[in-house]
Amino acid sequence: MTRYLEDINVGDKLAFGHYEVGEREIIEFATKYDPQRIHTDPAFAVESDMGGLIASGWHTASMFMKMMVDAIMGQDSGMVSPGIDELRWLRPVRPGDILRVEGEVTAARPSQSKPDRGIVQMRYAVLNQNDEVVMSLRTNNFMRRRDHAIAT
Repeated sequence: MTRYLEDINVGDKLAFGHYEVGEREIIEFATKYDPQRIHTDPAFAVESDMGGLIASGWHTASMFMKMMVDAIMGQDSGMVSPGIDELRWLRPVRPGDILRVEGEVTAARPSQSKPDRGIVQMRYAVLNQNDEVVMSLRTNNFMRRRDHAIAT
């Protein structure tokens, strides 16, 4: 069942995801997109302040996006996002961590300029297997309104 803006309420909660982080994936992502030695060189990382290899924050954000697409996309009438208001990396993500996501709707309203959609604001927390928040973010998303849905 497709969800529209009218189906979303402030305070609605979501929980999804199960993503096991691998050492090779951390190194491969960082080598390509964030080649700092703390993310690419396990021997160097052990001697660093972090005490071991950690995932790039951008990798953590990408893992969040993968979990969100797998869990939510296709179930709602979501459209493109105009952006993120806040992104915080709060704890290191390490090889072997298992990540999951909790979210809450903080605002939902019709667009004043485009009547076919509304704006939904969410607060998300990405947690590890110890229920420690490793990343938090606030997102803005456009969603279609039921009266303006495209017939399929």
